[in-house]
Amino acid sequence: MSTTLLLSIAVVSVILLLLLVIKAKVHPFVALLISSLFVAITTGIPAKHIMEVIMSGLGGLLGHISIIIVLGAMLGAVIEASGGADSLAERFTRSLGIKRSVAALTLVAFILGLPVFFEVGFIIVVPLIYGFAKVARVSPLKYGLPMAGVMLLVHVSVPTHPGPAAAAGLLNADIGWVMMLGIAISIPAAVFGYFAARVINRKNYHLSVEVLEQLQLADQEGKPRRDGSQPSQQPPGALLISTLIVIPVLLIMLGTLLTPLLPESGALRGIVGVVSTPAIALLIALLLAAWLIGYRRGWGKDKLEAITNSAIPGAAGVLLVAGAGGAFGKVLVESGVGKALALLLENIHLPLIPAAFVLSLALRASQGSATVAIVTTCGLLTSAVTGLQGMQLVLVALSACFGALGLSHVNDAGFWVVTRYLGLSVADGLKTWTVLTTVMGLAGFAIVWLCWTLM
Repeated sequence: MSTTLLLSIAVVSVILLLLLVIKAKVHPFVALLISSLFVAITTGIPAKHIMEVIMSGLGGLLGHISIIIVLGAMLGAVIEASGGADSLAERFTRSLGIKRSVAALTLVAFILGLPVFFEVGFIIVVPLIYGFAKVARVSPLKYGLPMAGVMLLVHVSVPTHPGPAAAAGLLNADIGWVMMLGIAISIPAAVFGYFAARVINRKNYHLSVEVLEQLQLADQEGKPRRDGSQPSQQPPGALLISTLIVIPVLLIMLGTLLTPLLPESGALRGIVGVVSTPAIALLIALLLAAWLIGYRRGWGKDKLEAITNSAIPGAAGVLLVAGAGGAFGKVLVESGVGKALALLLENIHLPLIPAAFVLSLALRASQGSATVAIVTTCGLLTSAVTGLQGMQLVLVALSACFGALGLSHVNDAGFWVVTRYLGLSVADGLKTWTVLTTVMGLAGFAIVWLCWTLM
């Protein structure tokens, strides 16, 4: 099949998806499956393999995020039901004010994003986003949009994460310099993203009913919560809530920093490796929360069960849509759309730095995964970087990384996670999250290109 036809099918599939969700009001899960089938049939994937590809994409993604999302939602429900998120939000808001608290939490998100995968970190901070939004009487987008943006920024640019680490390896760039320069460039890019989010947030966006219910708006204070429980008269302190939120992050960091230093055959390395996995770290935090702000405060087994059960329906909705997004991305990859796009851009003969950015950005837009976009781009550029050395290789790698930050849209599982938790429609998600990730990617690329020209 020709490159032009493959790319045309990809464009039509995205338009079909948007029409189904925005105009026909079809549930995103169903719309994504229909779009996946359209791509699979029109690109000639054998009929007997179509469902295998779809289930592989859906199952592969759910296997990665399902435990994390469910445990994170349960942890958030326990914190919310205790009044702990409100307590922490009130403490910060009194000390910093609304504007400063947004900036402070964006900084916290940047730091959390260094050792923690994007989806995990975002799930951890969701209770904070809701709590601060309720206390400040503002939309959760005021906090959630810049926080999610900087976490994704770090995820694609710092080689504590798989994409930039693979970029350094494929291009033989010094991984230490990729890390240091990635952080250095991410800081001004994050500042730019923070102010871009403020501009985007000048408009009021309609939120989903589910998010409005979870916010427990201030005029409902004192009424029963969505799980039927009464709010605690004395919510847990800000220090305890902060500790419970930070524990999984510290455990994950512990594994990242200690594992390379421990003997490979030692039992300690095995223990650290287990407790530092995101799922186990979140499970530990959930058990501690159940004990410290549940049983010790007089909650019975029935109440704790009701609270944790109340988190499952919302988490299930996020999982279904994110999983279908993974299936759509998998079908696009298997159909050859990504390779066709890479070949087209390679034939244009752009200068190396913008070529790395544009190729990665296009691959990100075509198949959804930032990591796949980075790895594919750097794999295609391995022959083009022959003769480059040192910082030149580092900058090419980072250009590809920042390209993978932009154009997060309907074929990206992260798009659905962010928009579902922040209560955005698909159209508003494209106007906010997609725009924010793209302008932050452009900001990072501009700094990389500036460094290249000054060498």
